[in-house]
Amino acid sequence: MFPRRLTIKGKLECFAGGRLSRSLSVALRAAGIAVACAFSIPAAAGQPHMELCYPGQPNTSDKTCVVDGDTLWLNGEKIRLEAFDTPEPQTNICGGSSEVALAHKASSRLLELLNNNDWTIERGGVDKFDRTLATIRVDGRDLGDILIDERLARRWPDGEEFWCR
Repeated sequence: MFPRRLTIKGKLECFAGGRLSRSLSVALRAAGIAVACAFSIPAAAGQPHMELCYPGQPNTSDKTCVVDGDTLWLNGEKIRLEAFDTPEPQTNICGGSSEVALAHKASSRLLELLNNNDWTIERGGVDKFDRTLATIRVDGRDLGDILIDERLARRWPDGEEFWCR
């Protein structure tokens, strides 16, 4: 019988019975282990300098940039931050120019938080768009909570899109 909790390579923690990225999931299932993983990787030492993604920027293995207030690329991996939502800067806009302006503020604030702090990322699965779902923490605090407190984001999925009014 496998242990209920398996720690692999430092901070990769796997729990019996859950879900995780497809490639690791397939490998572990082949070994007879059903797991869910939360990856917690400190970004301090080799923390990349983040910039805003530019339109048409190619998706390369080293692409590292902020798409908007809740999505980023990190070393070629597209990441959707979990449990919060920010206004949209380009598509699905419900609040006109004020939503776009708030979207740019949220993106800028995410960029500022990432570039001016040590942070960790906890990966927790993949969404229907094949983006890695993750939580980024600064001093143990979820970036989503910071953006929500600053009225740059809402809880997701149940928070009101206050920027649509």
